[in-house]
Amino acid sequence: MNNQTKVRWSSQLTFMMAAVGSAVGLANIYRFPYTAGVSGGGAFVLIYLGAVLLLALPLVIAELMVGRRGKAAPPQALRNVAAESGLSSRWGWMGVVLGGIGGMLALSFYSVVGGWTMAFTVEMATGAASGSVEQAKNLFGQLNANPWGVLTWFTIFIGATIVISARGIRGGVERAVKLMMPALLVILVLMVGYAMSVGEFQRAVDFLFTPDFSKVDASVFLAAAGQAFFSVSVGLTALVAYGSYIRRDTAIPQSALVIVGVDTVVALLAGLAIFPIIFAFGVEPDAGPGLVFITLPIVFAGMPGGGFFGALFFLLLLFAALTSSIGMLEAPVSWLAERTRLGRTGAALAAGGVSWSLGILAALSFNVLGDVHPLGGVPLFAGKTFFDLFDFMVVNLMMPLGGILIAIFVGWRIKGRFSRAELYGDRSTPWFGAWRFLLRWFAPVVLTGIFLDMLIQ
Repeated sequence: MNNQTKVRWSSQLTFMMAAVGSAVGLANIYRFPYTAGVSGGGAFVLIYLGAVLLLALPLVIAELMVGRRGKAAPPQALRNVAAESGLSSRWGWMGVVLGGIGGMLALSFYSVVGGWTMAFTVEMATGAASGSVEQAKNLFGQLNANPWGVLTWFTIFIGATIVISARGIRGGVERAVKLMMPALLVILVLMVGYAMSVGEFQRAVDFLFTPDFSKVDASVFLAAAGQAFFSVSVGLTALVAYGSYIRRDTAIPQSALVIVGVDTVVALLAGLAIFPIIFAFGVEPDAGPGLVFITLPIVFAGMPGGGFFGALFFLLLLFAALTSSIGMLEAPVSWLAERTRLGRTGAALAAGGVSWSLGILAALSFNVLGDVHPLGGVPLFAGKTFFDLFDFMVVNLMMPLGGILIAIFVGWRIKGRFSRAELYGDRSTPWFGAWRFLLRWFAPVVLTGIFLDMLIQ
């Protein structure tokens, strides 16, 4: 086994910071507010909180358990755990396809969005987007209309991800999350304070925490469950990779509870930071994905201190994007470092280079390749640009299927005594039975519903 897999997190705190960083991404700050907005607010949030405990938490525990039990990069970890239970080594292909290919594909289009956050941070800080509402309104369109501009920011973002990953777990990943995660939480609290002072805070609190069950239907339930699932970054085996570095004295169930708990708090704080501001400006909470990159810059341009707090908000987004992108790259990097002679640096350059190459196509989807639909002849992919296609393949197909496979593998195929030994040291506890029940029955059914719902959207 390659020495790279013998690295361990320096402490339980750094492991949880890295895992929280991988989970806390644009899905929390960018996706949660507008998903809550289009799904009716309080009732959605209540279902979301239930799904975090019943769906997301069991899956996080499962991925971390496989990583530590398997003691290797995702493909080999899955093979090792499968072999222990007398199963086929073909389970390892789940790690190759989801962790290796899926991780690189996810990073390719995610880095385009990361580049946007980097560009907006600079533009807001220099006053380019805060001088007038008209300037803020035109910024996003101008950024994407310039091929060289969007490619430059995309390359800087993915380059930063590669450099951090190449420096290894302790020299790169740990140092990055030690800086960015505390900064992210401080900035988020400052943004909530700003929203309280200049926005309609009470209206936002009522919107987020007063449930109206008349708005709940199957689509709201699936949207809330989907948000809980996507927000913790399971399905692409990133947490299997991180789990392989966990020390033996780390309690996985308790650590996983902290991870999903912090992830959820960040999502709720993001809602409390964004909704008071847009309510004060007369913007509806169902403004959609454009809420962050189009609506919010306009809002900041028209509010007191908007330039400073706008820059702070996009710096928050940038840190969230970077900590997640590092997690996306870890599965393919650890796999290549383990299976080839590239070493950690060569593996990061190789995997990152593949993502960068694919990301060029995604970045140019907003300008010179805007009319190119590579799989337009297939009804499922009709009308999708490269960016849309990569996004659809990862988010709508690979992640839900990956979650279903992890649930089946850990819940049904791995022998229960091995899971119990890894999680509870063979102690008899009802928590193990509850976790296994949710993984066997609840997770596959709900994830299948999410998968089918996303296919027909």
